[in-house]
Amino acid sequence: MKKKSTYNVAVIGAGVVGIEMLRVLKQRKFPVGELRVFARSARDICVDGQIYSVQPINPEGFEGIDFALFAGTEGEKGAAVTYAAEAVKRGAVVIDNGADFRMDPKVPLVVPEVNAADARKHKGIIANPNCSTIQMVVALNPIHKKVGIKKVIVTTLQASSGAGKGAVEQLKEEISLIAKGGFGNVHVNAQNKSMPQQLAYNVFPHIGSFVELDYTNEEWKLVKETHKIMHAPKMKISATTVRVPVRTGHSESVYIETVKPITAQKARDILKKAPGIVLMDDPKNNLYPMPKDSEGKDETFVGRIRQDAFAKNGLWLWVVADNLRKGAATNAVQIAECLIK
Repeated sequence: MKKKSTYNVAVIGAGVVGIEMLRVLKQRKFPVGELRVFARSARDICVDGQIYSVQPINPEGFEGIDFALFAGTEGEKGAAVTYAAEAVKRGAVVIDNGADFRMDPKVPLVVPEVNAADARKHKGIIANPNCSTIQMVVALNPIHKKVGIKKVIVTTLQASSGAGKGAVEQLKEEISLIAKGGFGNVHVNAQNKSMPQQLAYNVFPHIGSFVELDYTNEEWKLVKETHKIMHAPKMKISATTVRVPVRTGHSESVYIETVKPITAQKARDILKKAPGIVLMDDPKNNLYPMPKDSEGKDETFVGRIRQDAFAKNGLWLWVVADNLRKGAATNAVQIAECLIK
């Protein structure tokens, strides 16, 4: 992309991720010239005291736009399916947070700390990975580059905001019903039912839909997206994804088997110097990453690093990040930053 002093940006979507994109653009001081916000219907939204005018999306709205940031959807057929080509045709680079283009071999899937060079191979569209994949590869890649990783077993503990505003409202309502003396399955009495099960005072291992081998498509995203981002198609990855009663911030318990032996201390030394990572690993003083401390931050937090007591090449990590920021909005803006450097 030609170097300019400012760039015209469109944000498509005014839900939790779209709002976070507006916030991140401002906080990171991205050199925005004109900013347009599109959604299905016109309205004004207020983000941190600033009013943004949301306009109905249409192809002509992408005229003169340099970057089109699609807030995306984890369901099928996001807005980018209809409008990405229109934006590209008018000269914009599309960065899509949805799932529609991630596994397209012609579309780079990018986490800047891991494979920034791939972003420059784009043909108009760059895909933003799934939130749980992003934080995991940020933590794994520095270790993989040093000693190689041949196997990963991960259990994710994913916050309600990963399922959108409705899921957050469901959690709040269910907590309120319980506080008022509700018991049993308060999900039955809740007005908000974005998720298939009660979330307040509960966890359930069901994110996405059940597909091949009874894994969910969210679990397969961790496998296939990691292979693509890290250029490691032979890495063995198995995942379980779990929804937990947290507002924002995904946590992951990650077990890795390395090609070469590595001590926990060596892993700490590697991660401490790695881009985008904050090491929080002093369990004797109760210091380890927690989702409440990651909310509103752009880094990936890693702690509880320890060796498998029974396997020389086994290592455990605990990985936490804000799923709306590093897991979505921030990563998208960072991709745009890569392209203008």
